[in-house]
Amino acid sequence: MAEPQHTLDCDILIVGGGINGAGIARDAAGRGLSVVLCEKDDLASHTSSASTKLIHGGLRYLEYYEFNLVRKALIEREVLLRAAPHIMWPLRFVMPHAPGQRPALMIRAGLMLYDLLAKRELLPASAGINLRTHAAGKPLKPAFQRGFIYSDGWVDDARLVVLNAIDACEKGATILTQTECKGLARKADGWEADLHKSGCGDVRVNARYVVNAAGPWTASLLHATLPKEGGGNLRLIKGSHIIVKRIFEHDNAYIFQHPDGRIVFAIPYERDFTLIGTTDLDYRGDANQVAISEDEISYLCELASQYFVQPIVPADVVWTYSGVRPLVEDGADAKAVTRDYRLEVDNDGPPMLSVFGGKITTFRKLAEEAVDLIAKSLGNRHGAWTHNACLPGGDLYGAEPQNRSVLEFDTWLRNVQGRYGWLPPLLVARYARAYGTRIHTLLGQKESVAAMGEEIAPGLYEAEVEYLRRYEWARSAQDILWRRSKLGLHLPPDTGGKLQAWLAAHPFQYKQAA
Repeated sequence: MAEPQHTLDCDILIVGGGINGAGIARDAAGRGLSVVLCEKDDLASHTSSASTKLIHGGLRYLEYYEFNLVRKALIEREVLLRAAPHIMWPLRFVMPHAPGQRPALMIRAGLMLYDLLAKRELLPASAGINLRTHAAGKPLKPAFQRGFIYSDGWVDDARLVVLNAIDACEKGATILTQTECKGLARKADGWEADLHKSGCGDVRVNARYVVNAAGPWTASLLHATLPKEGGGNLRLIKGSHIIVKRIFEHDNAYIFQHPDGRIVFAIPYERDFTLIGTTDLDYRGDANQVAISEDEISYLCELASQYFVQPIVPADVVWTYSGVRPLVEDGADAKAVTRDYRLEVDNDGPPMLSVFGGKITTFRKLAEEAVDLIAKSLGNRHGAWTHNACLPGGDLYGAEPQNRSVLEFDTWLRNVQGRYGWLPPLLVARYARAYGTRIHTLLGQKESVAAMGEEIAPGLYEAEVEYLRRYEWARSAQDILWRRSKLGLHLPPDTGGKLQAWLAAHPFQYKQAA
């Protein structure tokens, strides 16, 4: 590698800009540790933007007796809802019951256990429902006359990652996207890392501690850096989803128990669509090139068609996404592999912590436990803090997380729409959901549509694009249309090319820290 153009010294170098890396960066920076995070692509560009987008305990994990994981996730569910009520909200799930499934009494008992495993203040309890009279029964085939309803939460997964990175940056962390870790070397007094930042050249990082949060690449990075016997092993499980035009009008989601043991959700998505997924398949291909197969599309369409009156065929699919979940290898069938996490520390010299497994819902707890280990090693005595802290934009009714922000979001939104009455209400609602209180940073002192700058695409103004470039590390049309937002679903197919051309014609001077 050529002589680096920049050198950075820090307490912690984090490799990986998914939810675990960003969560650890946020927690560590908030404890006063100096942090550099590098991500070879965009934030949340792989697994962390390819989830089913749920904040949930994992009802199906009760079947595998993972009570500790479910309880931990249920506790975190309400912590996160309070911390980021703009990108998360409660969601009710309808479970149709049919002959051949587990007995209704057994399912009801499982749902009651789900309700009771952790304190629940924000979400209503589960119940049995009559699908012949309930609104959720209308889109279903007449054979489904009885069912159950319970509560979990929805999350914009990619924005969750970005909000953690923003908070980390505001607390002093250096976030380097489009920056690949080309080499890690242990020295007597710390780590020396060689990074390459696209468009900016080489960066040398001297760190006291390394966190390996590279997701699907965690095991390969560990074994390449510390080649020796043992070390954690990952099982890569591919999950794919399809998006179709909205197939039901109510706001509940569905959970379907398929005879093959898989669980598939059908969820209201982006106002005009329904999200259906996921699959669970072992994956041995290139983690950089993950895509849905025709068989997976057919499987999801056929499964959904077994429940809904309206048949769903592959031609109805308007978009798909796939990701590989890096799960802890435990020898189980793909659908049953544990979603719990494991933290492994190698202390044979300057320490490296590697993160194996995990799920979106438990990222904050994972980060807290990881930084507890790191802080002890580095002599940092600042205690855990994220449990009682809002994520950026989540402070609707005050600086600390509270029930009011979750339960009164619609009231807050109406007030914001009144304040910015010169913009269409649906546009203000989109801004409010994406940015929360940071909508005021986006709109500033503007008082007219003209002040928003050029309308690059319908509903996408120059002001928002510049905000995303300045504060959220957005570089490309893909970043803006599919990760910072889902505008790509709503806009004409040629929007990506037009936006990319606009970005090229309007270069933005990014700070080194961004």
